[in-house]
Amino acid sequence: MEMAMTVMNVATLQPKPLRPKCPYLLPNPRRVFNFKASSLNYPQVSSIGAPTLVGQFDPTIPIERAVTPPSSWYTDPSFYSLELDTLFYRGWQAAGYTEQIKNPGEFFTCRLGSAEFVVCRDGDGKLQAFHNVCRHHASLLAYGSGRKSCFVCPYHEFGLISVKVATWGPFVLLNMEQDVDSDTDIVEKEWLGSSSELLSNNGVDSSLSFVCRRDYTIECNWKVFCDNYLDGGYHVPYAHKGLASGLNLDHYSTTIYEKVSIQKCEGGSTERTNDYDRLGSKALYAFVYPNFMINRYGPWMDTNLVLPLGPRKCQVIFDYFIEPSLMDNKDFMERSLKDSERVQVEDVMLCEGVQRGLESPAYDIGRYAPTVENAMHHFHCLLHKSLKK
Repeated sequence: MEMAMTVMNVATLQPKPLRPKCPYLLPNPRRVFNFKASSLNYPQVSSIGAPTLVGQFDPTIPIERAVTPPSSWYTDPSFYSLELDTLFYRGWQAAGYTEQIKNPGEFFTCRLGSAEFVVCRDGDGKLQAFHNVCRHHASLLAYGSGRKSCFVCPYHEFGLISVKVATWGPFVLLNMEQDVDSDTDIVEKEWLGSSSELLSNNGVDSSLSFVCRRDYTIECNWKVFCDNYLDGGYHVPYAHKGLASGLNLDHYSTTIYEKVSIQKCEGGSTERTNDYDRLGSKALYAFVYPNFMINRYGPWMDTNLVLPLGPRKCQVIFDYFIEPSLMDNKDFMERSLKDSERVQVEDVMLCEGVQRGLESPAYDIGRYAPTVENAMHHFHCLLHKSLKK
């Protein structure tokens, strides 16, 4: 039985006269904070410790009255270290896609925090994963992707430390914990919970063909990019006017699952005047905690993997897939990818601006737009729960 809570974004709930330049302006302009010079939060390395910083967010307060996590969650080096240990070095993490290791001998490398991995399919076709570091002198053994029969240390060979590996649909997942079960059904339940059936039924599967990969290094904390993704489409009309013209934002909804939130935009554009249709009649945007996004729209699927590179820097890897029947339509693919690139550039500018604002002495905490930002609030509550362990 599907366990979910649905919140509809009703257009009439947002005041029509407001056309704010800031995409994060609250729906009620009177619900803001009055800052005084004496209360400015001058940025500094925290001396109170990451566990105390975790407690500065209260997940029990309803979104209508809640405040966001403090800016220290996005700037403090000790908080970033805690995230690596408690979020990214535990549980199932998206690492790549199955087409990268389709044949025996194929491999790809990836990194998460300071951990280096190599994922491969051995000569018998078995999927395996290892820490990509020799136990002799810590040399990396593989780079990029390709095909090899074995991995050899530049000094000499030691056995590599294995990592749990599994797949769901077209995705390859890794887990650094050794006492976990990699059975497909168990992994599905832990990673996606009750959202897995909805994703499968909406075209998130292995039938699509890989097109290309693009990556962006962004000067912002990894959570800034996630927050931007999870604002219920609130920033789209202001920051992405081209994208907004292809969506019917009056029919936008958000559904919350255990560790997943799914935003849907039904109906397509009411202003489309030609045959070019990148977005199709509906779009689905799934966020899989803590750092993976699956976007399914029209004939396309793209995934966004957000990798932390430090307290104020991240890398976002975009992988693009398309329905096989359109693989020969080069003009359509090039135009679609150009439109997508425009959106990513706009988001990079927005996220880097937010990071600079988080580091300003004029900002410490903010508020939620409760009719649209429930997925963001859910993300912050999950973070609090993970970091409190």
